[in-house]
Amino acid sequence: MNAVAIFDIGKTNKKAFLFNESYQIVWENSVNLPETVDENGFPCEDIVALKDWFLGCWEQMKSQTQYNLKAVNFSTYGASFVYVDEKGNPLTPLYNYLRPYPENLKNEFYSKYKGEEVFAVKTASPVLGSLNSGMQIYRLKEENPEVFNKVKHCLHLPQYMSFLLTKEGFTDITSIGCHTNLWNFNRMKYHKWIKKEGITEKLPPIHDSEDAITIENDIAVGIGLHDSSSALIPYIINFEDPFVLLSTGTWVITMNPFNSKKLTFDELQNDCLCFLHYKGKPVKASRLFAGNEHEIQSVKLAKHFDVALDSYKHVLYDKDIITKLRAKFKQYTKEDSDILKDCPFNERELSDFENYDEGYHQLMLDLIAQQIVSTQLVIHNSPVKKVFVDGGFSKNSIYMNLLAEAFPEMEVYAASMAQASSLGAALAIHKNWNTKPIQNDLIDLKFYKH
Repeated sequence: MNAVAIFDIGKTNKKAFLFNESYQIVWENSVNLPETVDENGFPCEDIVALKDWFLGCWEQMKSQTQYNLKAVNFSTYGASFVYVDEKGNPLTPLYNYLRPYPENLKNEFYSKYKGEEVFAVKTASPVLGSLNSGMQIYRLKEENPEVFNKVKHCLHLPQYMSFLLTKEGFTDITSIGCHTNLWNFNRMKYHKWIKKEGITEKLPPIHDSEDAITIENDIAVGIGLHDSSSALIPYIINFEDPFVLLSTGTWVITMNPFNSKKLTFDELQNDCLCFLHYKGKPVKASRLFAGNEHEIQSVKLAKHFDVALDSYKHVLYDKDIITKLRAKFKQYTKEDSDILKDCPFNERELSDFENYDEGYHQLMLDLIAQQIVSTQLVIHNSPVKKVFVDGGFSKNSIYMNLLAEAFPEMEVYAASMAQASSLGAALAIHKNWNTKPIQNDLIDLKFYKH
């Protein structure tokens, strides 16, 4: 049976899978690799340990005689460059995107290129320091020109993983199109600063995300994808009606592939950005730190009411509690200034609630009040008919019922699938390894009636 190998590399978990032609996982391996530090002592990915784990897994995958390994692809976290020399060896550590960015260098850059507001709108990139991966290249050029001059290729992490097998350097549109400061969304090409700073020749040619490079034994190697874009692929392939996807974890990211309106500075200020999906089209997205807020506040609630920290998992949606809370306490809406800046629950007195269930329902009301505003920012005037929610909150009945109530004109679904970003990376190169048509039941959906 034909199979595809997928390496899904997060900052914490590194995972490897074999999918069969029905997109079922038939083999897997995962590891947490200890970090190392860069020359300034800041934690970063251990690129040598990552390479060793990858090559070890790759040999194991090739030895699985019950499967005919036809292809491999990669889905990894973004905003991370590997700088390789003429021989393909990394010249620097794999710097952490959380590494503090020098204020003087940042100011110098933006003053050269018409200021933060103009630049951010053109590149659809909020000013995020090292999270704007193009700024990492600029920093290397300015702070360490000797090393910069030795760079043959600047490879985002997915493309470096592919490079380890193909020895060919490519650039992927999903990586350069995600808050990197590299892409001009008005002109749909590189921003002119790349050429002015002498970086163009160090960025390999852009390669189609659906095409692959053939290596020994006729194995097709994809060039890799940014994990957020990869996770969107199963939805783009499976659904024709306009939709938004709420990908929920530490962040809740609302992604709208059907909003082609130019990003405004106000939207950027409210944590919106654009990225490019695997076919090169813009996707407008908004971010809300809701999963992190949920974790903080649910711990406070549990301690206050002296219950287990994970008690929220057993609280089911209760319409009577919601009605009571709305009558008893002020509820927040988009009219409340700065609702996106701070969760309203921070201002609540926990002693006002009769029990844990009541307090938890109010927490979800406050999180949904923020979520409505965040999601509306990217739905705005687009023809969206469906809302899909995947990740942790898709399993939360209070969250899902309140969201369905908030968007009565739309169909709201909890969606689930095994390993969305890995599945997306496999689907992207489907034609290179899979003889079967793509199934339309890859995503399990549960409809929530308002």
